[in-house]
Amino acid sequence: MTKRTAFVLSGGKACRFQTQQQKWQDKALALLNGKPLLVHVIENVSDVVDEVIVCVDNEERKMRYVETIDKYQLCAKFVIDEKSNVKGPNIAILTGLKAVQTDHCITIPCDMPFVNPKVTDYLFNTIENFDVVIPIWPNGTLETLIMVLQHHIGLEILQTLCQLNRSHPCDIPRATTKTLLATPLKTIKALDSNLKSFININTQKDLENLQTRSIKGSIQEDICLTHGDFFVSDLQLMRDAIKLCQEKQFTNAQKKFEICKNKFNTTGNYFWAALANESIGTILSEQLQYKKTEKNLQTTISKLELEYKNALFNAASCYHLEVELYEKNHCTRLFERATTDRERVRF
Repeated sequence: MTKRTAFVLSGGKACRFQTQQQKWQDKALALLNGKPLLVHVIENVSDVVDEVIVCVDNEERKMRYVETIDKYQLCAKFVIDEKSNVKGPNIAILTGLKAVQTDHCITIPCDMPFVNPKVTDYLFNTIENFDVVIPIWPNGTLETLIMVLQHHIGLEILQTLCQLNRSHPCDIPRATTKTLLATPLKTIKALDSNLKSFININTQKDLENLQTRSIKGSIQEDICLTHGDFFVSDLQLMRDAIKLCQEKQFTNAQKKFEICKNKFNTTGNYFWAALANESIGTILSEQLQYKKTEKNLQTTISKLELEYKNALFNAASCYHLEVELYEKNHCTRLFERATTDRERVRF
């Protein structure tokens, strides 16, 4: 088994990188100091991993990149994102996880050309006691596309998130049982004094004006977040329930989601408990729409409406417990995501 794998995320649309005066520009192939951004990233990560996987969204893009890295005599494999309703990095990471046998993996976007190998090595070395390690800035912003994951649990989490159509990478640290949010201001800064590893090329102007993140804020130490334990079998049961929903077997699906909800509530994993409650609410909503087409079913409809409201209330309550955790730890980005979910399911 390969011990370390790097996933270079190169399948985005790069909307901010485009200008009205030009045809679409592939940001991964934009030149910086005479070399494409993609080449910079592969070169910087290759010495500290056993394999590099470039994640792309289509075959045409893959062929362009293969030709590019061949010119620089670099070694990398390629995967094409699975077909899915989920867009963005989550499906790319899932595709990569499915394609490899590895212990740990790191995700790096193709537009961060100065990632320091020593920083990458440090992040790998901190993963042993955690499910995921992500840098957090003093203002609570996460560097969500530079994360190290335990392969096995990461695969289980990403499969379940994508089947639930959850596309935001912030869901990954929310979904784990133990997350390390690593400050760049201590060990990482000692390895990369100017924090150039976190220079991100969003626009064409960024190629000339290279800037890293702000270090203003209150978070100066690593943060360890625990979300309550769960078993891999619990996530597998969630996916079984999702499949039953897709097959319109709503009664059996609801029973499985109820089991999941109770398990996650018992262990205090409120993110997954919220998703199970939401899924129950979705099933009850489907049943309500169907029953309202029939006559003389007011008692049944009233019962379903109450159950539906209770499911969403329980989901909102679980998200609120997340909100309180992230507010306490000044995790601004996770706080915002959990708050958005809470407000979305509230009446």
